[in-house]
Amino acid sequence: MTDARYDFASDNVAGAMPEVMEALIAANAGTASGYGTDHISARAADFIRAALDADAEIRFTASGTAANAVALAALAAPHEAVLAHAHAHVCTDETGAPGFFGAGVGLIHLSGASGKIEPAGLTAELAKPDVSYHQPAAALSLTQATEYGTVYSAAQLQALVRPVKDMGYGVHLDGARLANAVAAGFELKSIAAMGVDILVMGGTKSGSTPSEALVLLNKNLARRFDARLKHAGQLVSKGRYLAAPWIGLLETGAWTRRAAHANAMARRLAEAMPFPLKHPVEANGLFVEMDEAALDRLKAKGWFVYRFLDGSVRFMCSWATTPEMVDELAEALAQVR
Repeated sequence: MTDARYDFASDNVAGAMPEVMEALIAANAGTASGYGTDHISARAADFIRAALDADAEIRFTASGTAANAVALAALAAPHEAVLAHAHAHVCTDETGAPGFFGAGVGLIHLSGASGKIEPAGLTAELAKPDVSYHQPAAALSLTQATEYGTVYSAAQLQALVRPVKDMGYGVHLDGARLANAVAAGFELKSIAAMGVDILVMGGTKSGSTPSEALVLLNKNLARRFDARLKHAGQLVSKGRYLAAPWIGLLETGAWTRRAAHANAMARRLAEAMPFPLKHPVEANGLFVEMDEAALDRLKAKGWFVYRFLDGSVRFMCSWATTPEMVDELAEALAQVR
């Protein structure tokens, strides 16, 4: 059996980009106050506010799961629930963390093609009456780019956010791959204006060391938020090491520039893909129809990828994916076809 290669298994298999490592080395010099009160965290937060063109409170966590779960716990009470696409990360891959961090917060699953919430389904759910024996909706969780690598337009997101805000509910945006959406043409500065309360701005999958930025666009949520993070084990004493990567990502433009490269590598792979594509290739992922025998043959050649939620086989490109890696995989795919 050939040693497994994980080049396309996920966009988190690659190391951290040089800009991030340089920022971490710079942040390592001297002393700094703890728990996110340091000058490096303040500078990183300024870069995030400038990128979003928004006045917001910024915090940093070491995990996207924690960032999402803490955010949802701030938007919904234990007897309430959060609306989300049925295949959103918060519904399928976080081991009940939203309910754990939110002391019982529930999740209401919505449908929609290629990871995008269908507006009619959201409208129908919002119209349901409150009853004492069901957790009523209190917030909406959106994902950009979606779990299937598709990208909402600003207008599409606004159409989902508006009825939720009209009900007085909160909105969370999981931006684990937001950089790829921005590189695909999504306007980053549209987020604050559309009424998102909490944005999780993804660093890890974009090419950072583990670091996610929690952006409190609704600053009313900032009261006692550090206590909430401490309670969740996410208020890190040497907080500068979570913040510094964002200086490397944003000051240099690497966050979107390298995401554009990952997207381009996905398009290159799509052009060479001998298997049918199941979803549009709009960001850095491909989802293809492949039977089990072909997948086994591909794995036997040393390429590890896996089936996703809808039965498709997923291939993810990262900031570190090279044209040569794509072409090598394409050749293997042609052989197993």
